[in-house]
Amino acid sequence: MPRPILATLDTEALSHNLHVVRQHLAQDAQGQAPFIWAVIKAHAYGHGLDVALCGFAKADGLAMLDLDEAIHCRESGWKGPLLLLEGFFEPADISVLQQYGIATTLHCAEQLSMLEATPAVRGLNAFVKLNSGMHRLGFQPDEYRAAFDRALALKASGVLAEIGKMTHFARADDDPDVTSEQLARFQRATQGLPGPVSVCNSAATLTPGFAAHVTDHAQWVRPGICLYGASPFADRSAESLGLRPAMTLSAQLISAHVLPAGEAIGYGQTFRATRATRVGIVACGYADGYPRHAVTGTPVTVAGVRTRLLGRVSMDMLAVDLDPVPQAHVGSPVVLWGQGGPSVDEVAQSCGTIGYELLTAVMPRVPRQVSTRSTLGNS
Repeated sequence: MPRPILATLDTEALSHNLHVVRQHLAQDAQGQAPFIWAVIKAHAYGHGLDVALCGFAKADGLAMLDLDEAIHCRESGWKGPLLLLEGFFEPADISVLQQYGIATTLHCAEQLSMLEATPAVRGLNAFVKLNSGMHRLGFQPDEYRAAFDRALALKASGVLAEIGKMTHFARADDDPDVTSEQLARFQRATQGLPGPVSVCNSAATLTPGFAAHVTDHAQWVRPGICLYGASPFADRSAESLGLRPAMTLSAQLISAHVLPAGEAIGYGQTFRATRATRVGIVACGYADGYPRHAVTGTPVTVAGVRTRLLGRVSMDMLAVDLDPVPQAHVGSPVVLWGQGGPSVDEVAQSCGTIGYELLTAVMPRVPRQVSTRSTLGNS
């Protein structure tokens, strides 16, 4: 039989989470609720593009990083808007954007120069990005209007069609004052400029007030992690936000034995039993994407009972405490995170990381099972 480990992907949970975000925006809106770019970068946060296309069928648009991801979406039947969050990287990409109807981010002068040198391309949609304080991509506030004027000239020549404005928030998850200042910078830099606006990651989208602050005629938000059922906040669980996990990583016990008092288990012998302890070995390790830096005490569920990880994670196995689960045996189900187990955020917190990293790290060798109950497409 195949090795007993599985990643189950729930498209209904994706659809549910999109609906939750849309409801939040509708309640928070002052007038028309913003449109939603469902962010599907990093292979849809590790869930797979086809899974995302099914679960996010009712999104207003899809946003990603790779041109190949955008092409896949279009060739798979997606009819709605597509946006490259880092834009294009070389002149050869530009004609592909036109061919497939893909919008681009413009974040540097070099991209504008490439467009100016490609006059045969017509009718691309674009968002000109402002660096409002994230200090990764985007034009500085004092150079933004000049960059936007170059984009408007490209629109006048027919190379560009609709031109929008965008920025990205650095601390929407933990410091609303910083986000408010970034938003104020954005509004000052873009005041009076035409076109739609694209702001708000998951944390800002779910924070009352931020999405409603920008009142341009066509505003977009860009939620990511929350759509997959994880929380963007350290102090608020996904469950409290009404979100459902879209990925469940599960396995089985492949061994069970008693670890004598005084004995240690695993590489480095980082866990030593103070008393005789029943231990189970699970068919999951860091080569499957489970974090090697998970520590003793990281939550896990065995046979429906919450227990803990013991010792160091190996390449293909990890150990769990079976004392709270006396009925557990070889073949008993184990949930590492997701439905019926700890949330991915709980596991990540125990490991000193974030749920984003765990979801995107699940390895190709882990079999996947898709629960598909949505309809592909976008009208």
